[in-house]
Amino acid sequence: MTIARIRALVIVGALFLAALVLVTVSIVKDKQTQAKGASCPKDAVRVDTRLADSETIQLNVYNATDRPGLAKEIAQEFKQRKFKVDPEKASNDPLAKPVEGVAVLRYGPKMVGAAWVVRSYFLNEAVREFDPSRQDETIDVVLGPSFKKLATETEQRLALASVGRAPLPKGTCDIRET
Repeated sequence: MTIARIRALVIVGALFLAALVLVTVSIVKDKQTQAKGASCPKDAVRVDTRLADSETIQLNVYNATDRPGLAKEIAQEFKQRKFKVDPEKASNDPLAKPVEGVAVLRYGPKMVGAAWVVRSYFLNEAVREFDPSRQDETIDVVLGPSFKKLATETEQRLALASVGRAPLPKGTCDIRET
């Protein structure tokens, strides 16, 4: 063997040894194996933040404006977009609370991600009202005085993409965390 060949083998051996040390250190110091929800308090409300398809979202549409028939009209539009909604049940807001802005979305822990999807139809301008004690799987959509129209499918997708994943309401943890 020539000196050049021995030198090349020593360099390749040193590089192999350095790579082996680097891989071993990376595996030993890996923090991804720790439980993600280990910091979740025991009394926190578990919520579902997964973004749902429109076919699986049940809506109640209410009108808090002075425009008669608006709730039925928008309920019909949501139905055409494959939401579960009964336009005949659309009416004035049963809580009769004043609404400012475009709309208010009222929902419980099971519908956090779904409400995030519905909010994108209002170009992320709808106010969210999370009720931790609400156990049904519906979202109440209360149309406000600033409401003009629902976003198109393209506008909705862009609005949803711009905000990303649904944030956790205060005092909650994602159901996928333990």
